[in-house]
Amino acid sequence: MKEDITPTPDVARQRTLAAPFTCEGIGLHTGQLSRITVNPAEANHGYIFQRADLEGQPLVPADCDLVVETRRGTTLEKGGARVYTTEHLLAALYGCGIDNALIVMEGSEVPIMDGSSWPFVAHIEEVGAVELEAERHVFRLTESITYHAGHGVEMLAVPPINTDFRVTVMVDYHSPILGTQHATMYHRGQFVPDISRCRTFVFLKEVKSLLEQGLIKGGDLDNAIVLAEREYNQGELDDIAALCGKENLKVEPGKIGVLNNTQLQFENEPARHKLLDIVGDLALTGFFIEGHVLAARPGHAGNVEFAKVLKRKRQAELGIPRYDPRQEPLMDIHDIERLLPHRYPFLLVDKIIERQEESIIGLKNVTMNEPFFQGHFPGNPVMPGVLQIEAMAQVGGIFALSGVEDPEHWSTYFMKIDNVRFKQKVVPGDTILFQLKLASPIRRGLVHMTGKAYVGDKLVSEAEMLAQIIRDRVTSASSA
Repeated sequence: MKEDITPTPDVARQRTLAAPFTCEGIGLHTGQLSRITVNPAEANHGYIFQRADLEGQPLVPADCDLVVETRRGTTLEKGGARVYTTEHLLAALYGCGIDNALIVMEGSEVPIMDGSSWPFVAHIEEVGAVELEAERHVFRLTESITYHAGHGVEMLAVPPINTDFRVTVMVDYHSPILGTQHATMYHRGQFVPDISRCRTFVFLKEVKSLLEQGLIKGGDLDNAIVLAEREYNQGELDDIAALCGKENLKVEPGKIGVLNNTQLQFENEPARHKLLDIVGDLALTGFFIEGHVLAARPGHAGNVEFAKVLKRKRQAELGIPRYDPRQEPLMDIHDIERLLPHRYPFLLVDKIIERQEESIIGLKNVTMNEPFFQGHFPGNPVMPGVLQIEAMAQVGGIFALSGVEDPEHWSTYFMKIDNVRFKQKVVPGDTILFQLKLASPIRRGLVHMTGKAYVGDKLVSEAEMLAQIIRDRVTSASSA
């Protein structure tokens, strides 16, 4: 049943769109035509972009750890597939309380539309939302979290007075036209009426440099506010117009202000747009925030770094394992082969990144080249759940064998598997982290462990398993 999209502070369930919608337009930075279709998605899907124009139609999750560029916009990349200028669409989804959406793109950049989130919000309001059974992913702040960067960038998140999301922004460009501006969104319900219509902006003095950097190729007076901080004569304006490929740029003679005398929707529209950008970039955390975020002189770089800080904090509180591919693994594939009897295509663990006295963390990189994808949903590849559990068991086997003398002469064998649950699909491009913990001390070779599998901070499967360590007599294909 279709619902009104206006979010309320007490919503505890995830929501998705009641129907898909489509937008098309020019990309702000690429200058190329792009078409997006925003589709409903199942619970725990999150926001995921799909580059339908590329071979294999690769998926790019909206994840702050996948941000590769923050100059004048937030760019995501995974497996060589990029998505440019994600923040205005993500702000619309997040601000309207939508948890899950599949964004299918024909082009590399989200259309800039009018430079705000409003065109996307209007579509979301038109199609409405539906509530899902799953509980919403929420991070309720219980302590203050801070972030500092250069040029006076400061961000702070503090515990909420109630259960909602509040944002306060201060910007200071040392500009005679802007000066110091503030904007506040006291709760998420204010996003649509007070924030979503606020457009992106640029100073006229920056235009030449941005064009030389290969940016704002699709910039226009219809999708951005251009601010002139000093008096420009018509000759200067004509030179800038020629550089941009535009015509009829003007500022009222003897004035400083908005190019072509565009009317601001709010006196502090630039500060409100900065708040809009924060909402869109914090959507990359993958959860809804209950707390008050305060930002001084924010930009996309600082927003994304702060999103990472919040994500790490929540992961630590939930006990979700982290993986830094830059760090040397505790065990690589060669070490693993010395412990386990498995070989391709049945060796399903690539690395061990941590082993404690009572726990272990291993990982598998899922690629399109996995042999099981040839026959298991080949048109819509999904890693079989039984193989997720097998990989989990192999990590548990490594834990068990690494604690015995001459481990190459021992194997672990399943005795029982209980409480198996599959929470979310695992697809090519995912990295699964398997976290196993002892449920009871090892006795008489019996190893009782609980296991959880994560992609990012999302639980994809879990199980409880009992295995036995047995000294090898003959090679067996039934080992765990």
